Amino acid sequence: MFALILVLATFLTGIIWALDALIFKRLRLARAGGNAVREPVVVEYAKSFFPVLFLVLVLRSFLFEPFRIPSESMLPTLHEGDFIFVNKFVYGLRLPVLNTKVVDIGEPERGDVVVFRLPSDPSINYIKRVVGLPGDTVHYDRHRKQLTINGEEVPIEIVGPAEDDPDKLLAEEELGEHKHYVLLARGFASEGGTYTVPEGHYFMMGDNRDNSRDSRFPEVAFVPEYHLVGRAERIWMNWRWPRDGGPQWSRIGKSIE
Repeated sequence: MFALILVLATFLTGIIWALDALIFKRLRLARAGGNAVREPVVVEYAKSFFPVLFLVLVLRSFLFEPFRIPSESMLPTLHEGDFIFVNKFVYGLRLPVLNTKVVDIGEPERGDVVVFRLPSDPSINYIKRVVGLPGDTVHYDRHRKQLTINGEEVPIEIVGPAEDDPDKLLAEEELGEHKHYVLLARGFASEGGTYTVPEGHYFMMGDNRDNSRDSRFPEVAFVPEYHLVGRAERIWMNWRWPRDGGPQWSRIGKSIE
């Protein structure tokens, strides 16, 4: 909805400014006998807002977009209240609102942290880690908490108890070129099974493995390529107001692995 409003506002202010410059300004000057005449208020606002709206539209639609992490499904990588920058051009340039890809730049890699539109409700954005690529067979043993991709177990090593939650274990996992930490709950088994990823789709999982609504569940399932928004790159702010009372300064500026 915001993207649509931004596009319409940019188009409207641009049209007002262009029509005035090409037609109405000359008519006003002719009626005033060549003397200076004040511009209508609507034209003044259009000239002021169009450059700003256009810049925001270009940045947000094709380069970077800010998002706020609303849950703990990506702990320990991302915390609730993290504000992140999402790289929107890394997987190709898309038209705003229509979401049609116009320039193909690259594809997600296994281990990327990705923002995508929820398949069952595209108005909602989710953020998870890419586990399965098109054509992959992914198996998750919910009791051993072990990922297997195309018959090969994904390397994972228990580090120890989670710092903030003794009921969970911190483990280091290696997905493709990405080494990252995951949380595993003691004495609780989340969803598991075997999943074959269709062409043009991706299998996503949260790093908080036993507390993540992801591709193991039918409302998420396999994520189509055209629902991808971009790759999460860096944390630029963290603030869970009023719970924390202020930003967690140590998280600001962290890259997302």
